[in-house]
Amino acid sequence: LLRRRHMWIRDSEKIDIHYDVSIKAVPSCPVLSLRRRLVDYYVEGALWKEMAEFARLNGIEVSDQTVTIYHDEDYQETDVDIEVCAPTAKLGKDKDGFTFRHTPAVPMMASTMVYGPFENIAGAYRAFAGWLHQPSQYQMGSPSRQIVHRGPWNEPGPAQSPNQIPVPLKKR
Repeated sequence: LLRRRHMWIRDSEKIDIHYDVSIKAVPSCPVLSLRRRLVDYYVEGALWKEMAEFARLNGIEVSDQTVTIYHDEDYQETDVDIEVCAPTAKLGKDKDGFTFRHTPAVPMMASTMVYGPFENIAGAYRAFAGWLHQPSQYQMGSPSRQIVHRGPWNEPGPAQSPNQIPVPLKKR
């Protein structure tokens, strides 16, 4: 079941930003993952580099449609619990802090696309929070995720890099 909604926010410069939101079930997916508590969100790239090197050295084929899972219940600036996941065709044996597992299926996930540099993602999260605080039948669940479809590794410039912001929903 796929439902579409539209939400908007007004940023601090009085510019309307519109996001199309789809609501759908998300199936489980086999992944290679690496989870750590980090100083802040800005060092997440180091986990991706570590995962890419591990996969290369161990001959593990992973998808470039990667997923980050943010395990903290609420947003926090420091000491963040982050898990990077790369979908893989088959599960292997856990090794050196890397885990093969299935991500959990999510029965109801709201999702929107954000284009441009990674700095644009914060506005999408604010839009979700505002949308969910309006009279609604939904509330935000956890953990939240981010799916990076294209980035510096496969996009010549950040201007059109699409990032998907999926947020689990619960009925009120």
